[in-house]
This record gives sequence, structure tokens and C-alpha cells, in this order.
Amino acid sequence: MRVYATGASGFIGGHVVRELRAAGHEVGDEWIDLLDQERLRRAIAGCDAVFHLAALYSYDAPASEHERVNVEGTRVVVELCRELGVGRLVHTSTCGTCGPVAGRPATEQDSPPDWELAVPYKRTKLEAERIVLAAAREGLDAVVVNPTTPVGEGDRFPTPTGRMIEGVATGRYRGYVDTGVNVVDVRDVARGHLLALERGRAGERYLLGGVDLTLRELFGAIADLAGRPRPRVRVPYAAARALGRAGIANAEEVALARLPMYYSWEKARRELGYSPGPVEPALARAVRDALDRADLLRGKI
Repeated sequence: MRVYATGASGFIGGHVVRELRAAGHEVGDEWIDLLDQERLRRAIAGCDAVFHLAALYSYDAPASEHERVNVEGTRVVVELCRELGVGRLVHTSTCGTCGPVAGRPATEQDSPPDWELAVPYKRTKLEAERIVLAAAREGLDAVVVNPTTPVGEGDRFPTPTGRMIEGVATGRYRGYVDTGVNVVDVRDVARGHLLALERGRAGERYLLGGVDLTLRELFGAIADLAGRPRPRVRVPYAAARALGRAGIANAEEVALARLPMYYSWEKARRELGYSPGPVEPALARAVRDALDRADLLRGKI
């Protein structure tokens, strides 16, 4: 199968491209600005499938840049897939478009709380997903995957998750907010993308998750792997909000930590055959990468 992947140089994108090639697919992964319609048209023409992985994942970038990349870029990809008769579009969204919800793991039937939509990343990823699902209702063979918090090797730039791991692994983070996340091996997320290509139902979204962990548990595991003392200071959410208002913590990240970010991947298991492995080996690879990156910045490598 001939495939084109946007965002192939990104953390998840790099792993998806490797999985596609290992499965025998011919993959185009040239970086192209999503609003460069002519170059993108040439890259997509003749493809059997498109993986749209490119997105701006940031809690610092201006809202206008999120709109440009996440919303307008997705709109261009969708329109070109329609125009060129692409057989299937696999769109990479985020678990954050499904929740979180209070008191239980969120599912694909859920949606995020209204207050989180003040965060540009969250709002624009939800809008992008809605563009894809609307096109699916109009006949485009499109499926959405919603990764939770992927960890592992190759987070080179790094993402906000990678910076969090580095902060704990290097001893800069000495406390934790009283919340939680669903953590998954990025390799499992990549395999989930291929399963969505092969088995996903058009117009559906699939959470690709792993294990729910409190930040205390996650930070403790990272610190152990790095040979650091575990962060001991529990920061109540009200205190985290005050730190965000004071500019000491990132206010957008704090806004998203109000509820534990727990998710169920049962639908992906049932319909795709998705079955993630343990997350500990992926965390070990992530910590090793983070420490190597920190050493490089300090001139030790």
C-alpha cells in the first residue's frame, strides 16, 4: 500500500512510519507545510491512505499558531483526501478530546469539560477532530485515533510529556500535582495506528491507551529509573493554580490537571485487537533518552 504521513518527524509520527515500513508499506514522509496545498497535493496523489499525524503540541505557542497548524492544516488534508480519492485517512487526535470526566475513566462517548477549551491546544485539536468526523459523515473513509500519554524513545524535540520526564529524571521536579494520567508505550500507539488503518470503522474514534497512574506513581517510577530521589511534595490543585497565576507554573498545563486524565481503551481492544504491553520498558527508554538529551545540552556528550 502506498501511504503518505504528515508529521513523520514527530514523536508518534516517527514510530508510525517505522511500523508502516516494517509492515511492507511504501511510505512518503517528506516534510511539507500543511498550508502548502500544491506540494501536499503532489505528495498525496496516488496514495491509498494518508496518516495525518502533524500537529502543534504546545502549551506555550500562541493560539493563532495552533489554529493555523491544527485546524487549518487538518482542513487542507481532509479536502485533498476528498479531491484525490484517498482510500483511507487515519487522523491522529488526542485523548483530550474524549475527556477527562470526573470519577471514572473516559471513553470515546465522552467529551472534555468546557473549562479546558480555554487551552488553545485542547480547543484546536477538538476542532480538527470534528472536521475529520464531519467529512466521514459525508462519505470520506476516515478514522480517528486518540492516543493517551505516550512515552518511549525518540521524543527528540521534546514534547511537553518529554519535558516532564526530563524534569523528574534530572531532579528539577521535586513535587507533583495531585492528579493522574494514562500512560502508554509509544510503540503500542504506533501499532494501534496500523490496526486502525486495517480494522477501524469509518467515522469512529479509538482511544489508544495503557495504564492509569497518579502523578505520584509516575514521577516515582521515573525517579527510580534515573537513580534520583522520588519527588515527595504533594501540590494540591488549588496551590498549583496559584502557581500558574503567578507565572511560576504553566497555567495551561495546570488547567488540564484539574481532573485525573484517565481513559479506557476497551473499544480499541474490542474492535481493533489493540493490546498494549507493560509501560515500564517504555518509561526506561524515555528516561534514558531524557538523560542523554540533558547531558548533551550540558556538553557532557
